[in-house]
Amino acid sequence: MDFKDQIKLLSERVIKLKENIQTEEATKTAFILPFLQTLGYDVFDPTEVVPEFTCDLGIKKGEKIDYALHKEGQPIILIECKHWQDDLSSRNGQLFRYFHVSNARFGILTNGVVYRFYTDLVEKNKMDEKPFFEFNMERYRESQVDKLREFHKSYFDLDTILNTASELKYTNEIRSAIIREVGDPSDEFVKYFARPIYPGRFNDVVMEQFRSIVRQAFAQYTNDYMNERLKSAISADTVVENRAEPKAGEEAAAESAPSKGDDNRIVTTEEELQGFYIVRSILYPEIDDIARVAYRDTISYFGILLDDNNRKPICRLHFNSSNKYLETFDSEKKGTKHLLESLDDIYKYRQELVATSQMY
Repeated sequence: MDFKDQIKLLSERVIKLKENIQTEEATKTAFILPFLQTLGYDVFDPTEVVPEFTCDLGIKKGEKIDYALHKEGQPIILIECKHWQDDLSSRNGQLFRYFHVSNARFGILTNGVVYRFYTDLVEKNKMDEKPFFEFNMERYRESQVDKLREFHKSYFDLDTILNTASELKYTNEIRSAIIREVGDPSDEFVKYFARPIYPGRFNDVVMEQFRSIVRQAFAQYTNDYMNERLKSAISADTVVENRAEPKAGEEAAAESAPSKGDDNRIVTTEEELQGFYIVRSILYPEIDDIARVAYRDTISYFGILLDDNNRKPICRLHFNSSNKYLETFDSEKKGTKHLLESLDDIYKYRQELVATSQMY
């Protein structure tokens, strides 16, 4: 089985079983040891996967860390484990202390769901405070699986990983900074773009005006960029509406809405397609194959679905009246309508759209 398929199966296992895992030991058994097996290590070989690995710390002897992966008799990775519900944000203290008294060049802090990879990029033999790589079993990109593969026993090469660790670390930090600035531009970020085009003084009023303009400009740029990227995928989409099975709480009109093939009154507008492109651009980083996000138009609404499946509605666009609404869905598929002043307002509901798509 391909490595990507193995990770996918383990991801499904974590999502399915996590609510039944009550202790840290159960987390190790159900999630972490299978993860190490997926990386090619024999968890039943105590010369390869060493549980309760001893790390003597100064005058404190016999201090232990949960696991150490060995290669040629030497530790290469230290692993500190927590219960799957534990927040890892402030849990790397023990791993930090043991790192510099070990020959291992990598440390992993994990709760069986999130795996944080550390090394010593800033100061040699002293573990960095921030991980250079993070892998989330519930939510990951294919490119991250390729990076994780480098830690597989068959491919593990110390020099190769160290050469890419720095790039990974700073690329991820810059990516996070871009996301923060695009969502909530700082004063410096706003001025960087506004100064060349606005010769006046930047008081509070002007700053807030340009903050909104910068945010909107990036939203429009993202929309235009994704439109170009998605044209080929959109051309292959099916737009035939099949009637969904009646579901309690849904509007009768929506249930019986005819499809394009059934009613020539249905006209898919450019505005609806633009809304569809925006939703796709929002979900692009979250879904392995963006072509899975499809649409079906009806008389009552313009539906956006996952896997072209009526039982997986992501949202609906209600653009057939003077007021335009975005309808999002909660975990029980109960819809909530949001008034849109412009199509760019769809970006405000990114969290709801991502949560709904991940629900399926």
